Amino acid sequence: MMIRPYRLNEKVFEMLSVSTNLFRFLLILISWMGISNLSDAQEIKPAQLKSSYDVVVYGGTSGGIAAAIQAERMGKSVLLIEPGTHLGGLSSGGLGATDIGNKAAIGGIAREFYRRLGDYYSLDSSWKYQKQGEYKNRRSKGTEKEMWTFEPHVAEETFEKMLHEQAIPVLKQQRLDLKQGVNKEEARIASIKMESGLVISGKVFIDATYEGDLMAVAGVSYHVGRESNATYGETLNGIQTRNAVFHQFIKPVDPYVVPGDKSSGLLPGVQQEGPGGKDGDGDHRVQAYCFRMCTTDVPENQREWVKPVTYDPLRYELLLRNFEAGDLRVPWNPVLMPNRKTDTNNNFAISTDNIGMNYEYPDADYQKREQIIQEHLSYQQGLMWTLANDPRVPAEVRKQFQTWKPTRDEFQDTAGWPFQLYIREARRLVSEYVMTEKNCISELVAEDSVGLAAYTMDSHNQQRYAINGKTLNEGDVQVGVPNPYPISYRSIRPRKEECKNLLVPLAMAASHIAYGSIRMEPVFMVLGQSAATAACQSIDAGQAVQDIDYAQLKKRLLADKQVLIWDGPRREPPIRTSSLKGIVVDDRDAIRSLGWKSSSASAPYVGQGYQHDGDANKGEREISFTADIPQSGLYEVRVYFAPGSNRSINTPYIVTSSTGTKEILVNQKQQPNQGRYHLLGRFPFAQGKREVLRVTNQGTKGHVIVDALQLVPVNVN
Repeated sequence: MMIRPYRLNEKVFEMLSVSTNLFRFLLILISWMGISNLSDAQEIKPAQLKSSYDVVVYGGTSGGIAAAIQAERMGKSVLLIEPGTHLGGLSSGGLGATDIGNKAAIGGIAREFYRRLGDYYSLDSSWKYQKQGEYKNRRSKGTEKEMWTFEPHVAEETFEKMLHEQAIPVLKQQRLDLKQGVNKEEARIASIKMESGLVISGKVFIDATYEGDLMAVAGVSYHVGRESNATYGETLNGIQTRNAVFHQFIKPVDPYVVPGDKSSGLLPGVQQEGPGGKDGDGDHRVQAYCFRMCTTDVPENQREWVKPVTYDPLRYELLLRNFEAGDLRVPWNPVLMPNRKTDTNNNFAISTDNIGMNYEYPDADYQKREQIIQEHLSYQQGLMWTLANDPRVPAEVRKQFQTWKPTRDEFQDTAGWPFQLYIREARRLVSEYVMTEKNCISELVAEDSVGLAAYTMDSHNQQRYAINGKTLNEGDVQVGVPNPYPISYRSIRPRKEECKNLLVPLAMAASHIAYGSIRMEPVFMVLGQSAATAACQSIDAGQAVQDIDYAQLKKRLLADKQVLIWDGPRREPPIRTSSLKGIVVDDRDAIRSLGWKSSSASAPYVGQGYQHDGDANKGEREISFTADIPQSGLYEVRVYFAPGSNRSINTPYIVTSSTGTKEILVNQKQQPNQGRYHLLGRFPFAQGKREVLRVTNQGTKGHVIVDALQLVPVNVN
């Protein structure tokens, strides 16, 4: 006899309002201890399917799971379809170091998930390889109930239990037919067809895949690659060489098979000569993918690094030359997870990101995608084996990879390697509202919020190229956002004429650089829940998803503890260079000595941030600003900096004008003397391109901050 899980509806929970939290905790505790049968999601077979469902969710990612749970809680019949064998996407596929931005912006089912993880890790029995008190978690405060760092299998089990408690049917290993997988009738999806021939009917469909497959097969408009800056009036989109200062080569490394011989060809991993365009140009490139490895230093829980059968030493020649050139940084970023494990990400010039090898992935068929996934796996396995074993790798670096190895108790059916490739972006919906950089910096504010995003505008590198006999990476951008900002409901649904009953919470409408801020797992859960709420309300109202009453949607989202508007502390938004009159030279365009650090931690600032000296190496750092003076005359010399208590009290600004050189000391602890900017004075300059200003940290006390220079002509009558 099949024992069905005990299931509570919303009214029962209302009756138990006083003790609901205690009840839920006990239910979770009993489940984790194995006393209950709440062990797996309610996986069903095709023969058990209903003839139709109210809501069909395609994609068992974290966002898809949140959508399915919300639809069921709103009393709708729901089916969750996962093309693979595992649930949770990246959240259970290795990304345990949650990218947050601002925790207070996370609500609803997303926060419930992280709180359940907190419940689990509050039990001493959950700690096998270390004691609870030994784990130092930089992402959590001692008073928080949530857990933001976690082991992959714990995340997957948590998702499974949440689905099972709601008795949500889950259909696994069913992939959408990418050629004829959608049956539409008058701009509505009537049914979808799997590769197996299985047909599933529904009233509203939710595409919760990273790839946006259902959206694409449904004939909805989308974009792949980087838009130009001109497309949406942005500054961080398209080709980015000037901003690519992180995860970059810091030593000259020869890109050719035979060093110095261009005719010998480029080494594997170097795509071309030159960046293929100028900064801001749009292109087809997609930011790099990788596997988020889970490693451990506990010997009894380790697997060995594997040398793939396709191993080609030449593939890692660039890596070895980089070490030999003097870059001795350990090229990975292992963040500690519970039980002496890691979530390991890309870091520095050559690391786990397989740069330039994923351009075809978004629009590829399943066979081609599998080839790309296997190429990424082979590359990363070979990389790890090389780092642990090749004698050309410095001994201290090799030691790191001989100490930390893949875990034995994670990803057991895929030999310790994550089942999910990190699809950082693929297709992106194009609707009547596309989220852009202007939303990220709060220059534009969406009035129909379905959730908040708060993470840095973050893009990994998109290509590796050769120039002047050296190797460089291109595409990495890391620019902070001043405040959490709303995501428009219109950005998660198509245009009405294209499809009336489809919602797209993951492959949503955003420019490349805005998507880099939005594409975080907590945000995907928030958007998945909001999409399901909209789906249910469209069913109840008998309307297209584009026509539902936003006021009613907002009311329900708030009732379900979603966070839609940021009412916490606010920072001033960045000052756009285009808003400043006269001649503006940003710190990015100045000539900098080595050692300056980019930041956007303090506001206000011009452009993407500012430079600081870290209050170190005094007398060794200098920045020079050159301006192209259109005509001789008198100009106001203005400089920008965000004041602060740790700033230099005597920063030297050295102005070179037609009358000579003058040094002006500025106390950067204090507010600039003109409010937004500091006026150094009025100086005459002759026409032409010339150095106007130098800033040094010679003799300074405190952090030296360097932002933009502005020259404003003075009209003298």
